[in-house]
Amino acid sequence: MAKYLMLKHYRGAPKTVNDTPMSEWTEDEIAAHMQFMDDFADRLKESGEFVDSQALSPEGTWVRYDGEGKPPVTDGPFAETKDLIAGWMLIDVDSYERAVELAGELSSEPGAGGEPMGEWLELRPLFVPPPTLSEVGEIVSRERRESR
Repeated sequence: MAKYLMLKHYRGAPKTVNDTPMSEWTEDEIAAHMQFMDDFADRLKESGEFVDSQALSPEGTWVRYDGEGKPPVTDGPFAETKDLIAGWMLIDVDSYERAVELAGELSSEPGAGGEPMGEWLELRPLFVPPPTLSEVGEIVSRERRESR
């Protein structure tokens, strides 16, 4: 299994097919969109492919370590992420192809007029460090036992 992050963007990604901003949608259109997202997540929970998801607020703050004491905080400049990233869904799937399939399906969420958004989603695998020598040894030992 491999974990992939599907990132939804406010802007900055290629233009969606149904490009009406959510701020111009009706309450029913927003409700249909949210219901689609909930139903999609529920299906992935049932299949064991859902890990987590969150919608993100456009607000944000930069924080860094600056020695002892209170860390400095600023409202920018941002690397545009607070303007870009609207939310994310983390999935755990058997293959890259399955991750692409799910991202394509999620992109069909309804937008203005109930029409599919055709939204571009950023699909990124989670970094997985290489196995340690002891993990490799365990794998080799297990494979030898199973081949007997």
